[in-house]
Amino acid sequence: MGLTSNTLLALAATSGVLLFAGTVWLWPRLARRSLRAVLGRVGLLFATQVAVFAAVGLAANQAFGFYASWADLFGREDGQGVVVDHSAGASEGPLRVVGDRRVTPVGGGRADAAGRVQEIRIVGRTTRIATPAYVYLPPEYFQARHRTRTFPAAVVLTGYPGTAEALVDKLHYPRTASELAAAGRMEPMILVMLRPTVAPPRDTECVDVPDGPQTESFFAKDLPEAVGAHYRVDEGPGRWGVVGNSTGGYCALKLAMHHPDVYAAGAGLSAYYDAPSDPTTGDLFQGDEGRRNRADLWWCLENLPAPDTSLLVTSSKSGESNYKDTVEFIGRVKEKSPTRISSIILESGGHNFNTWRREIPATLRWLGERLGERLGGQSDGRPGGRPDGH
Repeated sequence: MGLTSNTLLALAATSGVLLFAGTVWLWPRLARRSLRAVLGRVGLLFATQVAVFAAVGLAANQAFGFYASWADLFGREDGQGVVVDHSAGASEGPLRVVGDRRVTPVGGGRADAAGRVQEIRIVGRTTRIATPAYVYLPPEYFQARHRTRTFPAAVVLTGYPGTAEALVDKLHYPRTASELAAAGRMEPMILVMLRPTVAPPRDTECVDVPDGPQTESFFAKDLPEAVGAHYRVDEGPGRWGVVGNSTGGYCALKLAMHHPDVYAAGAGLSAYYDAPSDPTTGDLFQGDEGRRNRADLWWCLENLPAPDTSLLVTSSKSGESNYKDTVEFIGRVKEKSPTRISSIILESGGHNFNTWRREIPATLRWLGERLGERLGGQSDGRPGGRPDGH
């Protein structure tokens, strides 16, 4: 039974309720001071607490998409890694579609009216990193009158550890993009949704690790190359955008700052601005001070030429720990032309899916406008709810 199974959650919740009721019912019989009675009380209390905590933990995991499987939870996930087959006659290319489903519009409607989500496997040509992802294709992609049309594209990243499925099912990126495009508030866009943890269970922070996963290179070169070769993505410099939350937000800002020739816009939802060092990351830099500095966005702002890219940062005045850093980051970027900075600052909102769902519609509109500017497209009007420009 899978970690994210609704059946498992129901069993845990039912067990908790039954054990609580059983404890109340049996407590008078176990009120004696005998060893057997004491052990009975301890056993009932322990079992009830385990069931309740399990139910709460499973519910939280389903709501926030922390772990996708038992192996992921216990750090034993090893199903995805690097490619080891280098034979010249290998038949599989860098991108393979392994699943396909329709996007369900809100309130029903035609099943094909909101586009499709394809599950894919990507293999990095230069980095040899292999990872699963989901690709949202707008309905126009399949319409005969648009058969030669190309589309702007954006990478969408989770936090750590995160699950790519949560971007589809919990944060509703495809549905939101479909609704905005249908309402004429953004151009149809291809979304490539995955987690930045491309070498699980290690958190590489989108860094090219010495003698390890070349994660930044994968996102900067291999991923756009593989997707662009398979789908009708707009060609030319800066044809991509990138957005993410938490760790994914840090990665998004860093990719846009380091690779403006690829990513014309990067949005960090609840992002931080420097790569952490902890047991999940290990030693990312192997004593290389240059790599260490490059991962620090504060250092990049002060010491590297300002990139020609657009950045969006989000936070809330109450509930987010990055608020002060975000305000300072905005101030510093404003001084670094030609880099452009925008923000979404909520009055309150925690580091969670509910907050990010409130920010995603405006973020996608901003992303579409910035890619439209770079690609020579036309921006739509200026209805309310758009990010503040700085």
